[in-house]
Amino acid sequence: MGLFSFLKNAGTKLFGSKAEANDESAKVDKVIALKEAVLGLELNINDFDIDVDGDNVNVRGVVESQETREKVILALGNVHGVATVTDEIEVISPEPEAVFYEVKSGDTLSKIAKAHYGNAMKYNEIFEANKPMLKDVNLIYPGQVLRIPPLNED
Repeated sequence: MGLFSFLKNAGTKLFGSKAEANDESAKVDKVIALKEAVLGLELNINDFDIDVDGDNVNVRGVVESQETREKVILALGNVHGVATVTDEIEVISPEPEAVFYEVKSGDTLSKIAKAHYGNAMKYNEIFEANKPMLKDVNLIYPGQVLRIPPLNED
């Protein structure tokens, strides 16, 4: 449970120009768009609910794993117009949390892997940890927030 900050002006544009309005209709449209974005990624979350208050998204639900929890948070936070995500997601099988990393200009997954894991060739670990939000290892952008999970020491 926590509060996560994101760059409000970076990310996928889900909301139309009407989204700047603070009326109830715009709020409902935002909630629907955000729910569809998460469900479209086929992230399994039970009792899924979202509230929107300006540029803050409050998310509730129950997930099986920490990984799914983090992906739901990132799917919501990496949306243009969202500045914070307040997480009230319950995890059934807790595990170590990933680090959230904000992509900087000039970053590549290899560069990020070198910085976090000491090995640039571990870039695929980061790519896999961020699927289905990432679809191509070369398509990341400044301001995007990625999951950097702990390495499995198999």
